[in-house]
Amino acid sequence: MADVTHSDTDSHTAELGEKKLGLGALVALVIGSMIGGGVFSLPQNFAAVASPGALLAGWVITGIGMLCLAFIYQNLSARCPELDGGIYSYARAGFGDFIGFQAAWGYWFSAWLGNVSYAVLLFSALSFFIPVFGEGNNLISVVGASIVLWLVHALVLRGVREAAWINSLLTIIKVLVLIVFIIAALLAFRMGIFTADFWGRVMQTSNTHSSLFDQTKNTMLVTTWVFIGIEGATVVSARAARRSDIGKATVTGLLGALAIYVLVSVLSMGILDQATLAGLKNPSMAGVLEHVVGPWGARFVAGGVILSVAGALLAWTLFAAELPRVAAQDGIFPAVFARENSRHSPSFSLWITNGLIQVFLLLTLFYQAGYQALFSIATAAILPPYLFSAAYGLKLALTGERYQENERRGGAIALGIIATVYGFWLCYAAGDSMLLSALLFAPGILVYIWQRRIQNRLMFNNAEWWLVIAIVLAAAWTLLLVLQGSLSIA
Repeated sequence: MADVTHSDTDSHTAELGEKKLGLGALVALVIGSMIGGGVFSLPQNFAAVASPGALLAGWVITGIGMLCLAFIYQNLSARCPELDGGIYSYARAGFGDFIGFQAAWGYWFSAWLGNVSYAVLLFSALSFFIPVFGEGNNLISVVGASIVLWLVHALVLRGVREAAWINSLLTIIKVLVLIVFIIAALLAFRMGIFTADFWGRVMQTSNTHSSLFDQTKNTMLVTTWVFIGIEGATVVSARAARRSDIGKATVTGLLGALAIYVLVSVLSMGILDQATLAGLKNPSMAGVLEHVVGPWGARFVAGGVILSVAGALLAWTLFAAELPRVAAQDGIFPAVFARENSRHSPSFSLWITNGLIQVFLLLTLFYQAGYQALFSIATAAILPPYLFSAAYGLKLALTGERYQENERRGGAIALGIIATVYGFWLCYAAGDSMLLSALLFAPGILVYIWQRRIQNRLMFNNAEWWLVIAIVLAAAWTLLLVLQGSLSIA
């Protein structure tokens, strides 16, 4: 899948000794990073907040928003081929070094902290077969997770292409698991169950659900997180064999993930009634398949969770190491992060990233609350870069920069507006997590100042000074709310 090709004139393919990623590997990275453990809990997550009709409406809106964002990435990768690092690079190119740094800083923290969660979830899923692992955060689980972490580390050190090949294999397997579930759900689907309370009127009268509008909004809150990873191909754009494959991989990966998400959530509502689905234990897909085929169905899904999480852990390890490398090459992160080994793997960035993951794996063992607190702070920090990417696409369309003189831009402007509005929605939907992320962005200002001082460069321009003040005030206000108990960080 990750074949080496030099058919494009892209200068990135000319680096001697480094094998590049083909379209298949890039698509696998996008799908593999988006589809982690969350898809296996979608039946319960949606049934708990919305009726089938609201679910369909929510998916239509979400699908439009995410497709527009995917097309923005496709457009930017084509018009800005020199920008490696994608999601961070677009923020920097559009809005300056400081916003670029904060985008990279927040994305990096979210990526490696998310891997701590994936490691815990992996051994929690294994406990289905080996009960000694418990909830995935006891001593034997942390030891096992640490072994997996450093095996992944060794794999990535052997080369990004080799790690991407393994990710492709895991992605194929987990997609096959999901296809088996979808086929079984199609055969067991009953329209009478699906339409019994299609608009949630019965649930509304029992005060379990609110209005149709609120139900639709609630489905969109659930979908806020399941598409994290759509930018995967852009993050490793410097490793692509053909620059044109980046946009193709982004759109193809999104369409594949979207189809899986919609089918899993919609078909489940035609197998069990909404109240029963809402009461299932997660991963709720196991309960649905067990209802269809018997006890082996639950074990089959548990195995799928293990493979899916393992693939996501590998994909996000690549992203968490690659983005700081690109930012360091641009002079945004400390230069040491740009170091590569003889196999062109981002070695220093990888050591720092996985070292931090190891520390926080130990923290889950001795101080679970501390890890949960920091994870809550970092969770939403990954969302602003999506907004910046969409806004940069809109900015280019409005100004005509990077467009031909007589090229029509009406469609690009409309696309940029929709994607930007959706980017604002993602940040809004994150709720308290978005507010808490100010506690992460504020310390990043100190790192940025230190880096600029080393380079003897201007700290901030006038607009950036206002942004610095806003971030510091937001962090101070958030900290005050936390100390008062008005805002929880657990």
